[in-house]
Amino acid sequence: MEFTHEHESLYKTTRKFIEEEINPNVPQWEADGIWPAHDILKRMGDLGLLGINKPEANGGLGLDYSYEIRFAEALSNCSCGSLPMAIGVVTDMATPALARFGSKALRDEYLTPVIAGDQVCSIAVSEAGAGSDVASIKTTARKDGDDYVINGSKMWITNGTQADWACLLANTSDGKPHQNKSLIVVPLDAKGVQRETKLDKLGMRASDTAMIFLDEVRVPQRNLIGQEGMGFTYQMMQFQEERLFGAASMIEGMENLIQATIDYTRQRKAFDQSILDNQSVHFRLAELQTEVESLRALVYRTTELYIGGKAGMEEVAKLASMCKLKAGRIGREITDSCLQYWGGQGYMWESEIARAYRDTRLISIGGGADEIMLGIICKIMGTLPKKKKKTEAGAAAERSTEAA
Repeated sequence: MEFTHEHESLYKTTRKFIEEEINPNVPQWEADGIWPAHDILKRMGDLGLLGINKPEANGGLGLDYSYEIRFAEALSNCSCGSLPMAIGVVTDMATPALARFGSKALRDEYLTPVIAGDQVCSIAVSEAGAGSDVASIKTTARKDGDDYVINGSKMWITNGTQADWACLLANTSDGKPHQNKSLIVVPLDAKGVQRETKLDKLGMRASDTAMIFLDEVRVPQRNLIGQEGMGFTYQMMQFQEERLFGAASMIEGMENLIQATIDYTRQRKAFDQSILDNQSVHFRLAELQTEVESLRALVYRTTELYIGGKAGMEEVAKLASMCKLKAGRIGREITDSCLQYWGGQGYMWESEIARAYRDTRLISIGGGADEIMLGIICKIMGTLPKKKKKTEAGAAAERSTEAA
């Protein structure tokens, strides 16, 4: 994938903003357990960074997804994982379906202010009993007059305590689980919304994450994104951009950790030589850098196919799942290996390597666990075993076991 002057200009603008406006404040935001989303996103909106691949009619730049990938790479230079994730929710998780399938009126009301940085949004899909298993969500939206009336709860909602609205997945009928769901824009100041429960996480400490309760929340039916019953399909499409963005936003951050480890081990002495002089150390760091390059190549290839129409959506879904799987696994591998070479200093809570160790652990869980990515890949490869039909006796026995 060849980057143009425009790609590099976007990258430099983003990188400069990170170095001047984000990284100096990360220690305080980590301690506070929250970032000033409205303030930071407004300044990013003023720079044109929040609608790179979104419609020009809504204030976006109307560029292809390769520009979003370059933006994500620049974001990976944040000195914590929280900010790329929280910003990515706004740009690549909560808004793709709205931009693609939302009515003009809905885009004007909700997408335009997000791109301008005047509003913060979140994606509300996961529930306490339905994380990676999206089809199992229980939240419902029933019709009453011109409204949907929503009941249920959502768990692990990034930006949840600050967001102005959420792109929420709910069951809008009693049909099959892949055909009864819809995406609905839900204002989070609506009566019946309770989102004061801020969750205390292992990592991603600067990002506020909420549990949201919805009790008879009324939302106009015009807030439906696209067609009713298509929500599961739309969400699967959103996942492709989320997974690509998430993988791209790991690349340079992992390179930075490797370089920081090189610098630290070069000056750290043990047994009359630097730690770096040990063959096991410099060989291992070379292996880790090779892993980063393999992730970069996979992300670029997937992006080329995604924007070029050279492959079907199934092939893109397979490769995007591979990107997500690879990013999570090398994130764990790199942070664990590098922390080992930092020794006791790496185990200190405030050290950059300890923060990365905590933050990157989420990549293999959020947005679809590693096992879900493997299942998707196997299904598309044609190697996933088909589920066997249960006999009536077997089903009865299973029900009996569950009852017991």
